[in-house]
This record gives sequence, C-alpha cells and structure tokens, in this order.
Amino acid sequence: MGSGRGRRMSARFSTLLPTREDLREMRRNPRRDLLAGLTVAVVALPLALGFGVSSGLGAEAGLATAVVAGALAAVFGGSNLQVSGPTGAMTVVLVPIVAEHGPAGVLTVGLLAGFLLVALAVLRAGRYMAYVPAPVVEGFTLGIACVIGLQQLPNALGVAKPDGDRVLVVAWRAAGEFARHPNWTALAFAASVAAVMLVGARWRPGIPFSLVAVAGATAVAQLAHLDAARPIGDLPAGLPAPSLAFLDPGALGSLLAPAVAVAALAALESLLSASVADGMTVGQRHDPDRELFGQGLANIAAPLFGGVPATGAIARTAVNVRTGAGSRLAALTHAVILAAIVFAAAPLVSRIPLAALAGVLLATAIRMVEVGSLKAMAEATRSDALILVLTAAATLALDLVYAVIIGLAVAGALALRAVARQARLDQVPLDRGDHSAEEHALLAEHIVAYRLDGPLFFAAAHRFLLELTEVADVRVVILRMSRVTTMDATGALVLKDAVDKLDRRGILVLASGIRPGQRQVLQSVGALERARDHATTPEAIRAARAHLEHTGVLPAGPAPDSDPREEPAR
Repeated sequence: MGSGRGRRMSARFSTLLPTREDLREMRRNPRRDLLAGLTVAVVALPLALGFGVSSGLGAEAGLATAVVAGALAAVFGGSNLQVSGPTGAMTVVLVPIVAEHGPAGVLTVGLLAGFLLVALAVLRAGRYMAYVPAPVVEGFTLGIACVIGLQQLPNALGVAKPDGDRVLVVAWRAAGEFARHPNWTALAFAASVAAVMLVGARWRPGIPFSLVAVAGATAVAQLAHLDAARPIGDLPAGLPAPSLAFLDPGALGSLLAPAVAVAALAALESLLSASVADGMTVGQRHDPDRELFGQGLANIAAPLFGGVPATGAIARTAVNVRTGAGSRLAALTHAVILAAIVFAAAPLVSRIPLAALAGVLLATAIRMVEVGSLKAMAEATRSDALILVLTAAATLALDLVYAVIIGLAVAGALALRAVARQARLDQVPLDRGDHSAEEHALLAEHIVAYRLDGPLFFAAAHRFLLELTEVADVRVVILRMSRVTTMDATGALVLKDAVDKLDRRGILVLASGIRPGQRQVLQSVGALERARDHATTPEAIRAARAHLEHTGVLPAGPAPDSDPREEPAR
C-alpha cells in the first residue's frame, strides 16, 4: 500500500513539472518573446525597486525577487504568459509584518508561504479557481487597470508621490500638486510614450513600440538636458549571496499565521492574473495547480537571496501579453535581463525618465480594458453587471483581496437567490388509481396533494412554510417529494414547523417519494415524527382514505387492491 501511495505521489509531482511542450512553445517564435521580455524588463525594473523600498526591505530585495522569483515562476509556473515579481498588493501585507517581526520575519514568512503554495499545488487546490465567476474576473481586470493608471499619475505629472495608502487619494493629491506647480515636460513624455504605444499597436502590432518610445524619450531627455524629466536614479549593484541566516526556528510558530495570509494572497493574485492573461489572448489556458507550484518554488528561493514574497504581477503580465509574448521564454528573458541590468547596465537604465515608464503603464492600463467583453458581460444579466461593477469599484477603492471577497460574496448571494427561485410548491390532482369517479371526487374533497420541486434549503425554505400553512380546510395533505433535488437542516426544520402547524389544525400530513439521503436529514430534526412516510403516492392516498374512514369522514369500505404496476410518484 505504501509503495502504491508513493507511486501516486510521484505521478502527481510529475504533472507539476515542466514538459517538452513548454520547450517546443519557446522555440516557435523566440525573437518575438525576446523582444517582449526586454520590454517587460524595462517596465519591471522601477516597479521592482519601488516595491522593494515600500516593503521596508530596500530596493535590493525588490530586484532579487524580480530576478529569482521571476525566473523560477517562468520555468515552473502554469502560465505561458505570466510575469512574476514583487507587487503592490503584497507590499501592503508585508509592511505590518516588517514592523512587528523585522526584515528577517518577512524572509521567513516568504519561505513558509512558498512551502504552503507547493502543498496547495499537490492538493490540487488550483482547480477551485474555476469557480470564480467571469464577472468577478472582468471586474477585477477593469478595477486593476484603473489602479495601474492612477498609480502612474505622480510620475506622469512629474511630482513627488504624495503621502497616502489609497490610490484615489494619492492621485488626487498628485493632481493638486501639479495644478500648483505644473511640470509640462514630464506630462509630455508620459503622453507621448502612451500615444506612440497605442497608435503603433494598431498600425504595426509586431513592433515593440513601448521599447522604441522609452528609448526615444530617454535620448531626448539626455540630449536636451531636461532636468524636469526625473530619471530613475542610482541602482544597487549585484544581488546578495544566498543565505539562510535569517531563519529563526523559535519564531516559526508566531509567523505561521502571516505566512498563511501571504500564501493566500499569492495564490489568489497569481491565479487571477493568469486568468486575466488568458482572457487577453486566444488559445492560451494556464494550469492552476502548476501555477501554484511555480509560485511556491519562487517564494522558497527568493528569501534565500533576500527577496520579498512574490506573486503573478498583473501589470507586467499585461505588458508581456500586449507586446506579443507567446511562451514562457518572454518571462524568463525578463528575469535574465533584469539580472544583467543589475550587474552591467545600471548606469544606463538609471537615466530613463520616470515619466516615460509611467506612459508605458498608462497605455498598458488602457489596453487591458476590453470594451467588447465588458459590454457583453454588462448586457448579459443585471446580476452579472452588478457583480462586475462592485468588484471593479472594490478593487479601486479597497484592495485586491477585499474586491475578490466582495465579488464572490455578491455572486454567491445572487446565485443562491436564482437557485431558490427554482424551488416550487404546486398543488397537483390526486392519482385516480383504482377509484371510481365518485370515490375519487369524494377523496379530492378532503385530501390535497402538493408536489415539491427543486431545492429545499435555507434560501428557499421559508416560502414553503408560508404556502403550506395557508392550505385550505382539508383533512389530509400529501407531500410528493420525489422531485426535491437537495435538502439541508434549515429546509427540514421549516418543513417540520409547517407539519406541526397543520397537525395543530387537525390536518394529517403524509409524505411520499422521500429519497434516502433526505429522509436522514428529516429524521435528524424530527420532521417525520408527525408526517407519515410512504414510498409512493398511491400508498399515501390509501393511507389517507383509511384515516378518513377511521375518523368517520368517509364511510368504511374495502380499500382497493394495490396495482403491482404502480410507480412512485414523480
């Protein structure tokens, strides 16, 4: 048995490893992927530096994450287009960890989160991402595009980034600072780069206009000596040597909860980013379990080089897709180029105007918005439109985690409402059986039959209670339950309450067609103590007649013989 379990585990791990198909994909159009990787590297460099500083571990930590995690996630991840590295959403989670546990605590949390992500991959937890509704993904994409665009306003307007945690507040303050002290040079650089990218993409999609625009803006800034075009600035040289010196075994217990939060965010953001990348292309589909595995390995390795926890980065992934990437070679190239920049080309890259990079991201944000998809989703149903708008607004006003939680909660509530509306309680005529017309009419005068269709659970049960307790003045109620699709404890308790109220009115309740699983639920709450259970509706009708005869409502007489061909009621 142990060897069999070992073989299954080995086979499971083999499905998470790179395949020959990955290598074939990388060979199909290497020139296009190399150009896309170069473009993404240029965009990722200032983001890696900025997120490293924001996390509290310094610019070196951001670069280490972009290089080490970016390379490993590209090779082992489940998406051909995903670009990984430090992100703003992760930075927000890391800041309080740094404050409480210091830099060593953040590195330990990243290492633990990596192992948790690998465990999730082995347990095939990635497949549950398929249950995220399309309006949530579309709303998230729209919201994150707005966030990316607003985040670029300080650099695009040439002002220092104002204080504030919310992107709307920071953007508003940046606009106010620009109004007081306008920097038209920076604005011109940002607008020109964005315009070149947007127009060029329509004119010649195969040309990397983002790279052309950034190079042109840098050349103009240097030749014209434009002080208003603030450059990136000095870069750290090299990466730290790998080390486990930060690890403190005694602190592992206190760091487990933050590690779980980091792993959850890394999984959620990476899988959402991969889903968005799939939606921006035709024919690309990521493997969610492999993506978790790749992110897990990336987060195990990054702390060894002083890097912060990493996730799939939606902005860089969008740049990667929009600049023509077709395989994981582009993301791998991005990591290799960043490593080369760190060691060899730091002085050159340090001259790139921040406004030019802001223009790249502004154009990327605009191109992320698929107007056709949004229109189709908004016109599908009012529920889909509501979910889309709420998710986008929450992404913009709150953050990614809250946005997805809100979107899923609203989608779940609306789905429950839709399912609950499918449940029906219909009065149906009595089966004639072997009764004569006169007998059948006499029975129908004192017996009423209802058929329950659909789910009988907490979201729909109380409506049944109202309908059942308002039944006319009859002597027997037959509940035909063979079409009840599902039942929970709430539904069983509500049914029990209805039966009790009918019993107090002197009305006998008989049930037919109860499925075994539902009978167990009914018995557990005592719902069948007063409602007599019968296999078929004809049996219930015979029991109802016997009850009416016993109480003197009907004259006593021989009950009709049962027909062996009788089938359970539907």
